[in-house]
Amino acid sequence: MIEEKMKQVFEHMHANPELSNEEVETTDYIYRFLKDEGFNPVKFKNITGLYCDVGNFDEGNTVIGVRADIDALYQEVDGVKQANHSCGHDAHTSMVIGTMLKIKGHEKLQSTGVRFIFQPAEEVGTGALSVAEEGVIENMDYFIGVHLRPEEEADNGFAAPSIEHGAAASIEFRIAGDDAHGARPHLNHNAIEVGTDIVNMLSKIHINPVVPSSVKMTKFIAGGKSLNIIPGIAECGIDLRAQTNEQMELLKERVFEILKYIEKFYDVKIEDVHHSGIVASESHQDAIDLIRKSIVDVLGEEKCIDPIVTSGGDDFHFYTVKYPGLKGAMLGLGCGLKPGLHHPHMTFDHSAMINGTDILYQAILNVE
Repeated sequence: MIEEKMKQVFEHMHANPELSNEEVETTDYIYRFLKDEGFNPVKFKNITGLYCDVGNFDEGNTVIGVRADIDALYQEVDGVKQANHSCGHDAHTSMVIGTMLKIKGHEKLQSTGVRFIFQPAEEVGTGALSVAEEGVIENMDYFIGVHLRPEEEADNGFAAPSIEHGAAASIEFRIAGDDAHGARPHLNHNAIEVGTDIVNMLSKIHINPVVPSSVKMTKFIAGGKSLNIIPGIAECGIDLRAQTNEQMELLKERVFEILKYIEKFYDVKIEDVHHSGIVASESHQDAIDLIRKSIVDVLGEEKCIDPIVTSGGDDFHFYTVKYPGLKGAMLGLGCGLKPGLHHPHMTFDHSAMINGTDILYQAILNVE
C-alpha cells in the first residue's frame, strides 16, 4: 500500500516538474496528498514548499527533521528546453512521504517530534537559506537529507551514511569597454582578448593541491553579426569548486584579485559582478552514526559503505553551517543511477526508493 502511494507521488512529480521557486503546483499537490492522508501540512509563508509535523514536540523531547527537495532542473531534453527531474528530487519527495506514511501512528512519536520539510529551490542553491528564514529549523536536534547517488559512487542496494559535498560558487560579470572598428584595434581593448587573459590567469591559480579544487570560465559572450567590429563588451561567468569552505574562500579571493588586476591593466570596467554559491558539507558525527546504524539495521553491515566524498554540491549543508549545533547529514542511496545526475535521460532502479524509505524510518526509530 505504501509502495503504491510512493509510486503515485513519484509519477505525478516526474510528469509535472517545476523550476526552482516556481513549485506552486508541486507544493499544492504535496499539501493535498498529505491532507488526504490525515496529516496537517503547513505551507511556508514567503516561499514555495511546506513542512509537516508529526509526533510530540514537548520540551525535552528529541526533534528530528527530514528533508526532501522538490524543484526540477531546466535543460534541453530531446531538443526541447523544459523543466526536468534529472536529479532525483521526485524520488526524494516520494521517499520522505513514504517515511511519513510508515511512521504514522507509531508509538515512537509519543516521545519524539519529527518535522518533514519539502524544500524549494535546491537547484539554485537558495532554498535552504529561505527555509531557515521561515523559522522552522531552530528547535531541531537532528536533520537528515537524502540523495540518489550515481553508479560510480554507490552500487545499487548499498547506502552511505553521509555525502560530503564540496563547496560550489559562480561569479558572473561584464567586461565593459567600447567597441571599435576592425581596422583600428588601437582604439579599444578587445573584450575577447581580455577574456582570454582572464582564462589564462585562472589556470595559474595554485592553492593546496591536497584539497581538490577547480576554477574555469564557463560563460563568455562577445561580438555580434558584424565581424568588422572589435567588441569591447563581454558577458562572462566563472564556476568554482572546492572540497572545503576554507579552500573556497581562498579560491574566490584569488579570482577577485585577477579581476581587479584586469581592470587596472586594460583600463576596462568589470561591472555587474554577481556572486552566488553553496557551502561544503559540515556533517555532524552523531548524525552520521545515526544514519550508519540505520543502514546496517535495514540493509546489513555489508551494504553500508563509507561516506561519499564528491565535488558536487547541495544546499542542504547551509543548515549545518548556519546552525553549528544541528546534527545533520545526508543519506547517500545507491540505486543503479545512470548515466549520471543531471543527464536529461537519467534513470535509476525505482525499487531502491523502498530502501531509502526504510532507512529514514529506521533513523527516526533509532534516534534517542
